[in-house]
Amino acid sequence: MQFTKLQGAGNDFVLIDAGGGQHNWPSLAQTMCRRHFGIGADGLLVLLPSEDADFGLRVFNADGSEAEACGNGLRCSVKYAASRGLVALEPGKVTVETLAGIRKASLSRETGAIKIQVAMGAPDFDAAKIPVNVEPGQGRLGDIKLLTDYPVAIGGREMMLSFLSIGNPHAVYFQEQPLAGFPLSRLGPLVERHELFPNRVNFEVARVISRQQIEVRVWERGVGETLACGSGACAVAVAAQLLGHVDRCVNVILPGGVLEVEWDGAGEVLLSGPAEIVFTGQWPD
Repeated sequence: MQFTKLQGAGNDFVLIDAGGGQHNWPSLAQTMCRRHFGIGADGLLVLLPSEDADFGLRVFNADGSEAEACGNGLRCSVKYAASRGLVALEPGKVTVETLAGIRKASLSRETGAIKIQVAMGAPDFDAAKIPVNVEPGQGRLGDIKLLTDYPVAIGGREMMLSFLSIGNPHAVYFQEQPLAGFPLSRLGPLVERHELFPNRVNFEVARVISRQQIEVRVWERGVGETLACGSGACAVAVAAQLLGHVDRCVNVILPGGVLEVEWDGAGEVLLSGPAEIVFTGQWPD
């Protein structure tokens, strides 16, 4: 089985161009993504044929669970498709069918490098669709139903969380202190599996640096702490904008690199950042 290893801001993936082939993808993801006994990755990307888009994409986390959306994985899949001539390199729009719907990507060349921007869909603030089991009357509900400042006591700490979906569920916590000292390895699993979240949740802790910069660390559902998370960067940028902290264009600084997020306050969230092929190989099937 041929595979390609890719990474976007340190968020790394194993990609398999499956064609029409079938496999036990959850089991394969668990085996291939193991850091010391497999290839090592945050997730498995499976490219499939699509009747409605240029190609289909399924995303499996390192624990074998399937993710509805993945911004860095989406960009990495487009990078792979362009490198193999499966889609036009430039200019043009690439369409990808995901569990969260059809996603569009733009490819352009800037100063000799290929830039990939993906449209992540419009954020969803409906508690039932995120989903999150909130109590009526708790939190502040805006006109677009973003739940902000919702008090949650976890691991001996009370946090005011914001909830939204970028095709997958997110809980965002803002703090004023630098993030290096935040106990993400302890609190991340507790937030991910809290009873508020029937489908578990991605957890982001963020610090606003300026109106154009946010520092972020992410605990990804089904993976753990990752060097970057595309949908998580989008969730933080959207929540920060609606809370009045940042402008419509913001650089999200993650441990693995910087992702650019743009949102006009109503439509789709646009995500840009690096996507690189690391190596290719053959996995014994």
